[in-house]
Amino acid sequence: MSDRHQLADSDARPGFSDVEPGEPVRQKAPRRRRGRRIALIVLLVMVLLAGGGALAGGLYYRSVDKSIERVDAFEGVPEESRPQVEVKGAMNIMILGSDSRDPESTGGSRSDTIILAHLPKDRSSAQLISIPRDTWTAVPKSKEGRGGRDAKINAAYAWGGVPLMVQTVEKFSGVRVDNVAMVDFAGFKEIIDALGGVEIDVEKGFSTNYSLAGTRTFEKGRQTMNGAAALDYARERHAFPDGDFARIRHQQQVIKAILDKAASGGVMTNPAKLNSFVRATSDSVAVDKSLSLVDLAMEMRGLRSGNLTFFTCPVKGTGRVGSESVVFPDPARAKTLFDAVRRDSVPEILAMSGK
Repeated sequence: MSDRHQLADSDARPGFSDVEPGEPVRQKAPRRRRGRRIALIVLLVMVLLAGGGALAGGLYYRSVDKSIERVDAFEGVPEESRPQVEVKGAMNIMILGSDSRDPESTGGSRSDTIILAHLPKDRSSAQLISIPRDTWTAVPKSKEGRGGRDAKINAAYAWGGVPLMVQTVEKFSGVRVDNVAMVDFAGFKEIIDALGGVEIDVEKGFSTNYSLAGTRTFEKGRQTMNGAAALDYARERHAFPDGDFARIRHQQQVIKAILDKAASGGVMTNPAKLNSFVRATSDSVAVDKSLSLVDLAMEMRGLRSGNLTFFTCPVKGTGRVGSESVVFPDPARAKTLFDAVRRDSVPEILAMSGK
């Protein structure tokens, strides 16, 4: 697998380029990248579900934690421009994802995901907010002089790597990013197969031509999917009128299915299964230098998948800026949401998600 990591990609609709003509594409990457997108979310919640048992208490798992690749996510991020911490103890993790084996990816580009995961001070729940990759917003100027203008939010990675992505998401949301994680969607096939498949309720029957196995058809209704099928399901966007928004929903749906299966499928209570799962998944993630998944597991040992809420940042819809197809955020509703995140007001956050 390539060791280059780039988050710039095509936009919410087919046929448009995410990086504008004449713009240099920065491909700054961690050294090792083997299956990093849903993998981190799964690993994180798996260790949380395992809690204070063998996982959190064992020296072996601490050695696994130390072996996870680290990235310098905050290098050069000016402290004076960052949002202030309003509630000590609450945590916001920015999750950046790519799909290194997406059949749609060409010319080194990668499909990407941006999720702001909020962990409240009491650690009794978690809210994962997807920010559409084509969201039109202000991108600060990188230390190399790129950016400094409005663009799609994921252009920040191409122009300034993870540090510029941190600055852009903080400027967009007003929420301070405490930690960063990078994952690759392509690696979650093996995770699902290790669980024996997952249950997915397909909202609408469709066929996809972007499967690595060729055309795949999904029937409407609840069904068990293996890793390859679930990956195809979570990738498809052209079969739906709302394109990338449907893909975001399906990604969230698959994450939830993985967590439910992990909690109910005997993984948590079977040391051998848990050990294999953690070893495989920990090899698929990269996090910032200060994040300890094991320590976080100790803090959140009471969390269950039912306490996780997934939703998408409020938007007004899609449109065009010049030659680009973009997503326009809803400033008023987004401000209400992120203000609630900043104040660690879980009831207000959940009200915005409709939960």
